[in-house]
Amino acid sequence: MLQKLTYKNLHHDFAINIEALNTRFDRICFFDSNRKANNNKNLFASKIIAIGADEELVVNKTGSALKELQDFYDRKKGWLFGYLSYDLKNEIEELNSINSDNIEFPVLHFFSPKVVIQIENEISSVYYNDDFSSKTEVEKIYNLSITPVTRPFKGKSNKINIRSKITKEEYIHSVDQLKKHIHRGDIYEINFCQEFFSENVEINPVEIFEKLNSISQAPFAAYCKFAEHYLLCSSPERFLQKRGNTLISQPIKGTIRRSENKQEDNQLKNELQSNPKERSENVMIVDLVRNDLSRIAERGTVKVEELFEIYTFKQVHQMISTISCKLKNNISFSGIIKATFPMGSMTGAPKVSAMKLIEEFESTKRGLYSGAVGYIDPNGDLDFNVIIRSILYNQKKKHLSFMVGSAITDKSIAEQEYDECLLKAKAMFDVLHSSF
Repeated sequence: MLQKLTYKNLHHDFAINIEALNTRFDRICFFDSNRKANNNKNLFASKIIAIGADEELVVNKTGSALKELQDFYDRKKGWLFGYLSYDLKNEIEELNSINSDNIEFPVLHFFSPKVVIQIENEISSVYYNDDFSSKTEVEKIYNLSITPVTRPFKGKSNKINIRSKITKEEYIHSVDQLKKHIHRGDIYEINFCQEFFSENVEINPVEIFEKLNSISQAPFAAYCKFAEHYLLCSSPERFLQKRGNTLISQPIKGTIRRSENKQEDNQLKNELQSNPKERSENVMIVDLVRNDLSRIAERGTVKVEELFEIYTFKQVHQMISTISCKLKNNISFSGIIKATFPMGSMTGAPKVSAMKLIEEFESTKRGLYSGAVGYIDPNGDLDFNVIIRSILYNQKKKHLSFMVGSAITDKSIAEQEYDECLLKAKAMFDVLHSSF
C-alpha cells in the first residue's frame, strides 16, 4: 500500500545529495524545475526524485515496447519513472532506424521506485510502498537525500576532447539538399540534428550535471541513472503534461542568444518575437501539435493557450507556444503517446515525411535524444520533457554523446543554422571544459 510522509524543510538553502544517492542506488531519476530561477515568487525550486527500483521494464527493440509499457503501468498503478527514445517512432509508424548508435541505450526504460520525494516550496512529500520498504528505511533514504549545503566536487574535471560526427561543410550541404525537398513540397519544415561525441572518456556524471544545471537553470532539468546509462539534461522544453483530463504540450521553435547588456538583451528578445522566419517555424509546429492532440481530444477542446511567447533562460531566449485539450474518456497512456510521439518540434511537418528524411540525412541514430523523460503518478497524471540540451553517457563503454539541431525551412540560411546549433551546444561544451 502506498504510504506518505511529510517533512518541513528547515534549511533555507538545500540541495538533493545526488552524489550520496548515486553511490548507493543504480536507478535514480531527479527532475528539477529550477523554479527559483524561473519563477521568483517561489522560495524553493520544485523538485522530484525517484530512488531505487522495486521493479523495472527494459525494452531493447521496438515492436511491442509501448504495449509492454502499458501492461507494466496497468499492473503497477503507482509511480513510474523513465524514458521513451525517439526510435519508438518505428512501431508507431512504418519507419526504421539504420544509422550508427555508439551510446547504446535501450529503446525504453521505466521503473517503479522504492521512494519518491517531491519537494514543493518548504514541504517534502515522501512516498513509498510498505510492501517493499519500511518507514525506518525510507527515513534513512530521505535524510541521505537532503543536504543543507552545496558540496564541493572531487571528480574529474579535465578537458574532454569533443569531436563532431559531421563537418561544417557536410552540415551545410545537407541543409541545402533538405531545402530542395522543401521547395519540391515534400516537407514544409524539418528538424535537422548533428552529434558531438567523445570516446574512452571518464566523467563524474553528478559533477557534470550539477555544473550543467547551474549554467542553464532549465525548467525541465533531469539527472537519470539507469545502471551504466546516464542522462544529464538541461531541457527548456515540455513535451506533455497531463492533469486530470487536461493535456498540454509546449513546443519550442525559435532561439536567440542573450546579452549581458540589458538594453541589447531586450533588443534581442524583441528581435526573436518579431522574426518572421521564427514565427513561421513555430506556427507550423503548433498546427502539427493541434492535429496530433485532436486525435485523442474531445471535440472542440483543442486550444492554443499561448502563441509566440518569449521565455527567457540563462543563456538564450526561446519562442514557446502552449496547446491544450480535454482528453476523450478511456484514453490510455500508450494511446496518448501513439498520437503525439515523437514531438513535432523535433521532427518537422508533415511528421512522417520529415522523419523519413531525418533518417536519410542525419548520420547518427537519435536514440534517447529528442525522446522524452518523465513520470506518471498514482493518479495517472504525467509530465514529460523533450530530451534536448543533454549529455548522454555510457559508463561501461566510456562513450559520451550530445546532439543539437535546428528547424530548416525555405528561409533557412545554412551557416546561420549551424551557428544556432553551436549556440545550443555551448553549455555542454562549457561543462565538459571543451570547445569547438
